[in-house]
Amino acid sequence: MNKLFVSLGLVLGLLACETSNNKVKLVYPETRKDTTVVDDYFGVKVKDPYRWLEDDNSEETKAWVNDQNKVAFDYLASIPQRAQIKQRLGELWNYEKQTAPWRKGPFLYYYKNDGVQNQSVLFYKDTLGGEGKVLLDPNTFSDDGTASLAGLGTSEEGKYVAYMVSKSGSDWREIFVKESATGKLLDDHIKWVKFSGISWSGEGFYYSRYDAPEKGNEYSASNTNHKVFYHKIGTSQNEDVLVKKDDDHPNWNFGVFATDDQAYDFMYVTESTSGVQYAFRKAGEDDFTFLDTTFSYSYNLLDNRGDKFLIQTSNGAPNYRLVEVDASNPSEENWKDVVPETDNVLQGVYLAGGKIIAKYLEDVHSKLFIYDFEGNKKGEVNLPGLGIVKSFNSSVNDPYAYYSFENYYTPKSIYRLDMETLESELYWKPNIDFNADEYTSEQVFYKSKDGTRIPMFITYKKGVKKNGENPTFVYGYGGFNISKVPTFEIQNTVFLENGGVYVVPSIRGGGEYGEDWHKAGTKLQKQNVFDDFIAACEFLIENKYTSSDKLAVHGRSNGGLLIGAVMTQRPDLFKVCLPK
Repeated sequence: MNKLFVSLGLVLGLLACETSNNKVKLVYPETRKDTTVVDDYFGVKVKDPYRWLEDDNSEETKAWVNDQNKVAFDYLASIPQRAQIKQRLGELWNYEKQTAPWRKGPFLYYYKNDGVQNQSVLFYKDTLGGEGKVLLDPNTFSDDGTASLAGLGTSEEGKYVAYMVSKSGSDWREIFVKESATGKLLDDHIKWVKFSGISWSGEGFYYSRYDAPEKGNEYSASNTNHKVFYHKIGTSQNEDVLVKKDDDHPNWNFGVFATDDQAYDFMYVTESTSGVQYAFRKAGEDDFTFLDTTFSYSYNLLDNRGDKFLIQTSNGAPNYRLVEVDASNPSEENWKDVVPETDNVLQGVYLAGGKIIAKYLEDVHSKLFIYDFEGNKKGEVNLPGLGIVKSFNSSVNDPYAYYSFENYYTPKSIYRLDMETLESELYWKPNIDFNADEYTSEQVFYKSKDGTRIPMFITYKKGVKKNGENPTFVYGYGGFNISKVPTFEIQNTVFLENGGVYVVPSIRGGGEYGEDWHKAGTKLQKQNVFDDFIAACEFLIENKYTSSDKLAVHGRSNGGLLIGAVMTQRPDLFKVCLPK
């Protein structure tokens, strides 16, 4: 949190310094130049006089950091409002959070954090209402707080919850089982689980693990020969049934899960971080039928309707599509499009109330469209505003679905969607001393240097005038196919309360418009990222949201590279630059 205080202190310090006659004169310590360091790149000699700073363990570098910190913290201490900023952030920071609930059998399950808990607690309650009860509190897993909840699976009728525990941040998991209605911990205990889900089928569940490592090598030996097992409740681990292994491919990973009606099992196989092999079998059979063996695409099974599977896939659709696959005729040429690919990314597909809900990212905000099982569009869900649906939980026959919604000035709130009327009602919202009704976000589009149309969100307090005098904070990233979407961050509220304008341009290099948008900001096209960001700041000045003397820019990680580049290319454009 200290880093956030620093950022907000600097930005709000613009207000303080501009309205005070006692401006602080910054005297920076001298930085030694080493003129002997010269690199030769194919005959081009490039000096690097500050190479010595790359040795962060040297005494000279440590002394330089201490001197720089003294300058920074002396400046921060001189900002009159800094103590008030810290106090206000402290008042806002620790607020209650909840997730959208999901239904299994007669229960609704959800996570809740009171604002100061290290880990969120799993609650459950009757679907008809009533108070939630604690089912799993990860904060009690260990005395020193080093054990965490690492995944769970609720049985279809809601009778059991199997959950995984990680200790000291290890990838190794242990599985335990509780009864939902009583909270009773059963004797079932499974070890050496890794890279696994939990999928219930009948009176047990599928999980994946490795053989137990040799004693003393638990955290250092390489893991090979991943296997899938079936565990029946009430039995010991050594009785678990081996479902899948492949000695010919020791580095492949496997997972098996059952359809909701438990008529079919599906298996995925991975060899890297993207792309899978995908297969299915009828429950009770031994052999799997493969839909894809290429490791080139992703697949997500929604459900089966008898012998027809609904699968979201990137196969033949970089922006994803929903297809129907017939178990009796599963070859790819026979797949049927239910929701075809569009120009917008299909981020998720869900089933509820006998309908299909498709979630798209359209111009960097969420859209929910409703389809029937024949692929006919039946309507659109009116969301509370321009923002993001981060989670959506539903069951195919449940008349209600639950989703979370947030944007730059609205904290994450939970809504219940009536699948008959397609109307949403507020189910839960956090209690924060911040009135979101006093703020607004507008989305504008501007042209970058090469004419590319770039979207940008601008958030501010209602009534702010476009007079070129507003302190403005622009955040940028632009890389790794990561979409920067409207999300609520509590540290921004104090800046907005004080008349600040918070801005996020959706620059190239991210994933906001798919892979082409991403590639347009990579490698030899990287300058596009910097041009997009510079054009965003020029737009804000030209349209009198702010001026160069009131403009602060910030980026972290890849965004830090961005800020380092634009402050070098256009030092005249910004008052404060915060690369991290």
